[in-house]
Amino acid sequence: MTILLLLLALRFAARHIRPFTAAAFVALATLSGAASAQNAGLRTLVVPGDEPVNVALFYPTVRSAGVVQLGPWRPVVSLGAPVSAEPLKGLILVSHGTGGNELAHHNLATRLAAEGYLVAAVRHPGDNWQDRSMITSGRYFGERPRQVSRVLDALLASPEWGARIPAGRIGALGHSAGGYTVLALAGAQAEPARAAQHCRSVLDDPGFCSLAQGPKAAQPAAAAPASAAPDGALVSVPDPRIRAVVALAPMAVVFTPESLKAVTVPVLLRVAEQDAVLTGPYHGGLVAANLATAQAATVPGAGHFAFMAQPSQSLPSDAGDAAANPAGFDRVAYHAVLEAQVVQFFAQQLK
Repeated sequence: MTILLLLLALRFAARHIRPFTAAAFVALATLSGAASAQNAGLRTLVVPGDEPVNVALFYPTVRSAGVVQLGPWRPVVSLGAPVSAEPLKGLILVSHGTGGNELAHHNLATRLAAEGYLVAAVRHPGDNWQDRSMITSGRYFGERPRQVSRVLDALLASPEWGARIPAGRIGALGHSAGGYTVLALAGAQAEPARAAQHCRSVLDDPGFCSLAQGPKAAQPAAAAPASAAPDGALVSVPDPRIRAVVALAPMAVVFTPESLKAVTVPVLLRVAEQDAVLTGPYHGGLVAANLATAQAATVPGAGHFAFMAQPSQSLPSDAGDAAANPAGFDRVAYHAVLEAQVVQFFAQQLK
């Protein structure tokens, strides 16, 4: 499997990522070639409360893993396996896009788990494939990050996990509205009124602005709507326990440039070149322009859903088919590259 991932990574990079240097390929090959004796286990957790939070826990295990069909997803896991006795490298919290679920990034989660991390992938109450009621609740921008913090609270207090999570080694990864979520946790501040102002003033961000009208179908979508403006004049929900963040095609137009400039948490930022849901310059481009320390790159040929695991069937949504890819773009091959980059980023930042 390791050799296959490396070959896929090299094939994708040779076709699409011209700026890579020879040194970068050597580093990627070294990282991918380091065989792991661990696989990914999978369990579920429910964090109680007025709005219980369902969580998929991916973790290292020495038990063999195999493909498991879970709806449209096919993660390579060992269900309910015992946790490896090796010390955890850290905890990574994962936030999906609006209308998504906790398995949407299972490929990244299983890779991180096999590398030794505990990964907690959140199903956001009120913003998932079954229920998107929070979008028009007036508490969207503050509540989404708080849900992730509540999961973190529960894991640190857990008799099983709390003592095993290394102090200071907590990261977060999010896609689309999840990208908003993790950047907010890193300290970026949202001004919800910016969304409505944006959609009144531009015509070339139709994906985001159509979703601003609210949910039309209970399927995975991608951005957060302008209708959430009653959150308040300024939404500030940082969680200083989170020490590194990966933001993939983030919904970011609501962030104030000043707050992005003030973020000190290390950020890995990836933007899709052919994003028809969140037009790059207004979202990921805003982050890159104002967060000078971000490790930012645009993925050639990629569409908005390129950062999600490849579903095994069509997944139509208000934002398009989450299983579809732009012509010529190989999502599976790209994921071999992305997984290596994410692993390397967290290894460097969570020491």
